[in-house]
Amino acid sequence: MKLHQKLIAVLALLPGLAFANEAGFPLDRAPETTSMASLQNGAKLFVNYCLNCHSANAMRYNRLRDLGLTEDQIKNNLLFSADKVGAMMTVAIKPEDAKAWFGAVPPDLSVIARAKASGAGSGADYLYTYLRTFYKDDARPTGWNNMVLPNAAMPHALWQLQGVQTAKFEEVADPHEPGKKIHKFVGFEQVTPGQMNKAEYDAAVGDLVAYLNWMAEPAQNTRKKLGAIVVLFLAAFAFLAWRLNESYWKEVK
Repeated sequence: MKLHQKLIAVLALLPGLAFANEAGFPLDRAPETTSMASLQNGAKLFVNYCLNCHSANAMRYNRLRDLGLTEDQIKNNLLFSADKVGAMMTVAIKPEDAKAWFGAVPPDLSVIARAKASGAGSGADYLYTYLRTFYKDDARPTGWNNMVLPNAAMPHALWQLQGVQTAKFEEVADPHEPGKKIHKFVGFEQVTPGQMNKAEYDAAVGDLVAYLNWMAEPAQNTRKKLGAIVVLFLAAFAFLAWRLNESYWKEVK
C-alpha cells in the first residue's frame, strides 16, 4: 500500500477512534446558571467539601468578590486554609500523604471544568454527572465507585448530602458478541437518605459545578458580553460601509 493510501486509511479511522474514546456513561446536561446566589452557594460547597483535598492554585480568595461577596464575608465564612484573603486556594494535605491514602494525588481543580470537556459533553456536564453517580461498592478501597469514572480513587465527598445509593445491574446479551452476557446499568437504589432529597441534591451539585465552571474562567461572562457588543458593532459598520460604497459608485454604474 502506498504512503498516501495509508494516510487516507488512518484519517478515515480517526472519527471511529474518537467515538470509541468518548463512549461511556451518558452525561446529563448541567444546569446553566450565572445567578450570583447559585455561584455563592457553589463557592461555599467547594470550600467546605472539595478544598480539603483538592487545591485551586490559580484562584485567589479575593476573586470571590466578583460573586458579590465582601472581604469580611470571605474571611469569616470561606477562609479556612489561608490567613489572608489575597492568598491562593491551596490545601494543607501533603502530596505524598494524599497518594498513600487515595492511591493518587487529587488534581488541582482550577480549570477542571474546561479540562473535562469532550465530544460527549462539556466539562460542566461531566462534573455534574460524575458528582451524582457515586454508589456504594464494598469491593473498592474507599467503599465507593462511580459510573462516569469506574474505580475512581476519590471517595464520595458529598455522601452526607446525597445519602447512600447502590447501582443496579442486569445481565443482558452483548449486542456485539453473540452468546456473551454483559452487565447493563439499570438505575440506582437509595439505601440511606441524605440531608437533601434528590431534587435538592441535584440543585446543590448544579451550583457547585456552576462555580467550578466560573472558576475556570472568571471573566467568561464579561468576555461573552464584549463579544456580543463587538459583533453588533461590526454588523453596523459593515452596513454603513455597504451603503457608503453604494453612494460612491452609483454615478459610475
